[in-house]
Amino acid sequence: MASADQKPQQKAGIDGAGARLRLRVPSVAERVAEELRYQLAEGFLVPGAKLTEATIAEDLGVSRNTVREAFAELATERLLVRHPNRGVYVATLEAGDIHDVYTVRRAIEVSSIRAGGSPERIAAVRAAVEEGKRAAAANDNEGLGSANQHFHGAIVALAESGRLNTIMAQVLAEMRLYFHKATMNAHFYSDWLKENEQICSALESGDLERAGDLLLAYLNRSEQQQTTIHGE
Repeated sequence: MASADQKPQQKAGIDGAGARLRLRVPSVAERVAEELRYQLAEGFLVPGAKLTEATIAEDLGVSRNTVREAFAELATERLLVRHPNRGVYVATLEAGDIHDVYTVRRAIEVSSIRAGGSPERIAAVRAAVEEGKRAAAANDNEGLGSANQHFHGAIVALAESGRLNTIMAQVLAEMRLYFHKATMNAHFYSDWLKENEQICSALESGDLERAGDLLLAYLNRSEQQQTTIHGE
């Protein structure tokens, strides 16, 4: 007869053998939402643009119901807005949201860079800086904007956390909507490129505290600039 100590172990073994691990696969609607989030972050979709279910469904090869679900998800993230009897539009973010967004950015970007990362992850940060330099040399302001987004995404990716990457994807989409107004100034992104270089160099040299301090000061100035531009 099994002892009392043995019984729980045997039961646990039976339960473990009978269990089936399930890997959660994102739904089609979630993948559509991810694609739209990417297009927002890259600046392909601008504030106030009208989105139609039929067009996106055709472009992505999915059903209109799937697109409708994706729209609902992005509406909860305040990236899209549905106007009754008018349709779905890319959100025009309110000035009052700026501080909240930058609070999130300070929390996840600064902590990520101060913890450092693998050589591969650090190389991705450098690649984003070099991408920005090439865009600046070509006077490609949109490309420079995308490179700047990639830079900040790569900083969060240092942490190798899927959850943080998901949060940052939404934040980057929101930031591109804010930056759309700012980029009427052709030098908006190029003004930050030098600081991206300094932050990256500190990261590469292993001076993580300096990298974090530079990034924190960067984000504080960026918030002040956005607050001024949006008239808060």
